[in-house]
Amino acid sequence: MALWAHAVRAYLLIAGMWVRSTMTYRASFVLMTIGNCVAGGLDFLAILLMFSHIDALGGFTLPEVALLYGATCTSFGLADLILGNAERVGQRVRDGTFDTLLVRPVPVLAQVAADRFALRRLGRTSQGLAVLGWGVASADVAWTPLKALFLLVTVVAGAAIFCAVFLAGAAFQFWASDASEVANSFTYGGVTLLQYPPTVFARDLVRGVTFVVPLAFVNWLPVLRLLGRDDPLHLPGWVSLCGPLVAVALLALTGLVWRAGLRSYRSTGS
Repeated sequence: MALWAHAVRAYLLIAGMWVRSTMTYRASFVLMTIGNCVAGGLDFLAILLMFSHIDALGGFTLPEVALLYGATCTSFGLADLILGNAERVGQRVRDGTFDTLLVRPVPVLAQVAADRFALRRLGRTSQGLAVLGWGVASADVAWTPLKALFLLVTVVAGAAIFCAVFLAGAAFQFWASDASEVANSFTYGGVTLLQYPPTVFARDLVRGVTFVVPLAFVNWLPVLRLLGRDDPLHLPGWVSLCGPLVAVALLALTGLVWRAGLRSYRSTGS
């Protein structure tokens, strides 16, 4: 427990240092945050254009797609803010600067996660929250306090699942050195996939993101439960409640993979 507290404190201190550095140029920060928000919103603009020609996509209305989109983007935005810079591990391994992280009296993972902490990424989270809010207000769901709490837990669990994917991608680069694009295919590619209803994809693909890389627990399964729809795989109803358990299991597993990767690291000698 003391080690975790030390790691969290170190993460906050390093992130705070980068935030203070960013705030030196406040106008630049504001413009980059707005740009991040607008760039992220282009995906939803494409969905709006699509719905200007159709009434439903895979049987889902625009507000229902907004629920899927908003939950995904908010979860990913939080994970990208917290652990997005972990993808730079491969670059540090190649240029030899990873060695500097090993000699400091601070947990390596905390340094990797907080390195060049980019507060501007809140722009994407804000955009996701805005779409999610519109989806909540417009979708045909009889909201209760329990359903609202379930949606909040879903977003937090989704962020934890994306954090686990970021961590797995970072650990993989100890062996592959230059595989950031492979990791991006699961993170950024996963976000694009989850923005659309599962009914528009082949059943084998849905099985893959449910049982192999369980991204379906980020939004597909819980949001289908909120909308009162059956999932394409006809899984038992309790499976859609397992998002937090899946997130904890994934974080534990990827934590072990990270430790194995760290132990296998060999310096470039530079």
